[in-house]
Parts: sequence; C-alpha cells; structure tokens
Amino acid sequence: MELQKINGHSRDDGFDGLDALAEHEEFLPHKTGIKKELHFTDFEGKTSFGMSIFNLSNAIMGSGILGLAYAMSNTGIILFLILLVFIAILSAYSIHLLLRSAGVVGIRAYEQLGNRAFGHPGKMLAACIITVHNIGAMSSYLFIVKSELPLVIQTFLGKHDNTGEWFLNGNYLIIIVSALIILPLALMKQLGYLGYTSGFSLSCMVFFLISVIYKKFNINCPLDDEHDNITHIADHFHEHNSTDYSCEAKMFTINGQTAYTIPILAFAFVCHPEVLPIYTELRDATKKRMQNVANISIMAMFVMYLLTALFGYLTFFGAVEPELLHTYSRVDPLDVLVLCVRLAVLVAVTLTVPVVLFPIRRALLQILFPDKPFHWARHISIAFCLIFLVNLLVIFVPSIRDIFGLIGATSAPSLIFILPGIFYIRIVPEEQEPMKSRPKIQAACFAALGFIFMIMSLSFIIIDWVTGESRSGGGH
Repeated sequence: MELQKINGHSRDDGFDGLDALAEHEEFLPHKTGIKKELHFTDFEGKTSFGMSIFNLSNAIMGSGILGLAYAMSNTGIILFLILLVFIAILSAYSIHLLLRSAGVVGIRAYEQLGNRAFGHPGKMLAACIITVHNIGAMSSYLFIVKSELPLVIQTFLGKHDNTGEWFLNGNYLIIIVSALIILPLALMKQLGYLGYTSGFSLSCMVFFLISVIYKKFNINCPLDDEHDNITHIADHFHEHNSTDYSCEAKMFTINGQTAYTIPILAFAFVCHPEVLPIYTELRDATKKRMQNVANISIMAMFVMYLLTALFGYLTFFGAVEPELLHTYSRVDPLDVLVLCVRLAVLVAVTLTVPVVLFPIRRALLQILFPDKPFHWARHISIAFCLIFLVNLLVIFVPSIRDIFGLIGATSAPSLIFILPGIFYIRIVPEEQEPMKSRPKIQAACFAALGFIFMIMSLSFIIIDWVTGESRSGGGH
C-alpha cells in the first residue's frame, strides 16, 4: 500500500516509484540503532545548489560562444532562436534520461551506467568516450590560450609585431598557465570546490556579453571608413558568403553555410560528462534537485548564448566573422575594451579546464582502479599526467586540433544523444516501462537523432578537408 502511494505520488512529480522510494529511504533521517542503507554510494555530497549551478554552467560554456553571431548571420534571427530553443530542450531531456538511469542503477557514474547497460564493454566505451572528448575540449581551450595570450600581452606592451621574447611565445605561456593555475585547481579533492572559480569564470563571460551589447551602440553600420580594416572585413565577408552585405537584420536565411550551424548549435550545451560527478557532490541530492540545477544552468547559458549572438549579429550583420572578437579587432586593433574582453575570455577558458579534467580522472579511476578508495597519490598523478599530455599535444602536434574536431563530431552526439537514450532503454526495467511504452520510444528516437547529428558533422568535416576550407565546428 505504501509503495502504491509512492508510485501514485511520483508520477505527478516525474519520479518513478523506485526512485521515490530510494530517495525516501536515503534522505530522510534514520532511526538510531538501524543500519543506514544508502540507495546511492556512501558519498555524502556537500556542494551547495548555487555552486553546483556555477560548475555545470561553466562546463556548458565553451569557446563556441564566440561563433554564435556568425551562426545567426547564416540562419537569421528567428531560425536561430528556434534551433537554440530546440537544442536546449533536448539537452535538458538528455540529462533527465541520465538522472533517471542513475536512479535505477543506484550509482552516479557515467561508466557504471555503461556497465549496467552492456557490461564491461559498455563501461569501457563510456569511459573512453568521456576521456577522449574532454581531452579534446582541454586541448581546444589551451589552443586558445596559446594563440590569444601572446597577442594580448603584445598589445598591452604596445608592440605591433611579435619580437620573439619568451613571454610572447605561446608554448611557454601555456606551460606557465598550466603549472600556476590549472594544475593547483585540478588537485582539488572535490569538484564542488571549483564552484568559486567557476563563478568567476562565468562573471568574465558576463563581462564579455555586456561588452558585446555596449559595442552594438558604439559601432555604426555601415561601418565607418575611418578604420583601415573595414575594407578587409567587407572583402572577407564577400569571399565567404553569398548573401549581400547590408545593415539589415534577416529573420530567416538559408545559404551555403546554414547547414554548418546545426552541429555547432547541437553541441552548444555539452556538459553531460560533468552532470553525474556534480550530482554525486550535490548536497541533499535528489533527482528533482539535480534536474533543477541542470535546467537553471541550461536556461542561463541559453540567455547568454542568445544575447551574445543577437547583439554580435546586430553590430556587424553579414560582415561578422566566424570568431566574433576578431571582427572587433579588425575594426580597431588597439581598442582597450576589446583587449580587456579578450583577456576575460582567456581567464574564463583557463578556469574551465580543471572542471573538464575531473570527469576524465573519474573515468580513468573507474577503468584502472575500480574498487580502490580515494588516494592522494593517484589523484595527483592522474591530474599531472593529463595536463602534461595535453600540453605536449598542443605544443608539438598543431594538427591535433583537426583530429579532435573529427573525434568531437563522434563523441559529442554520443554523450548528449546516443548513450543517454540507449542506457535508458537498457537500464529501466520492462516491468516499469515496457519496450513499446512512450518514454522508451522517445529515448530510441532521441538516440537516432544523435546518429543523424553525428553523420551530419562528420560529413561537413570531410567536405571541409576535401575543399580546403574551415567552416564546421562544435560548441566547444
């Protein structure tokens, strides 16, 4: 009778009876003298709701935000908005599938979901995809530091050319940044401790957004001829776009670049490797509470993405470049505000690297030391080796970015769409939801959508390689 009550109540809240019963048993006080039985692992989360939002939002926020204004110029405002809303809803649904599966398994680890669904091969697959995807993300962030930080220092010093000093060498700079900032943060015992740096990282991106909005009202369109670089912007635009350059916002646009924006937007909310580690450390963790963390984070990033794209597009219209900050620099290379924005973006990108590293270390621990308790030596050595490896890749293998672009086109749809869908189908018992029930049919369609995005992304990357252009990309 009690279980029936829980079942009836849970359907109203989106919880199944098993989850509700487990949470009831886990999170309500236990009588003294009775052994405490946890539905989840014995780890008791201590990270607050707000800090969890900061960490997940920081995990979502990728360097892809710099290309969203260009994406809008190739879709039009209304079509961009429709696509962004669609992808945000799908991302929230994907996290719902993960949390639902975790509630049934009783373990909040992506790798263990794979183990429950497909045995050891499933565990290895999930761990490998997370590791490769996040190493690719770390590499892309450090590539930005390597290329942008020397330019920022050079401009601060008033130098017009790179004169070859060590502090203008990107390779030295990423080693310094990794040793002084990334490594100490990566050595934190728990992801929750990074909530403060994630909050600061997000505040840097808010400064970036405010600057984009401010610039909209300070740069005239058509662009003033007083800047030498304006002709270059127009020429660059005409070379890469077939639409006429005008100072008129387009609501709907379909051109040769439009299809490339779909994968960019599809991967704009990639945070799935971080969802379960954040769930593990959330204080008073329930599925509903963690879903609220995810929904608020996705909504906050949705607003930031939309405003950045909108005001960036309304500043330059068709002349916006694939990397928004480069467009501002071409208008006025010595603009102090743009320089500060570039520095803020670099800080934000740098502070995201430790958050991305945590799921890799967790995946490696699941593979190499599945039943071992926490040990500082393993914790520190894995972080050091990962940062060392990524530094080597960024310094000595410049073409690794293209390789990770290809891998990212495979791993991102797997993490967002395919794995959550098939895990849900395999893990949720048929007694609760038969194979032909609506939730499982939805999950199957969701996984199929992931395969479609994967094929699209890979096709565009291959076309780019064949034609020698560089137009496709991911959210991170």
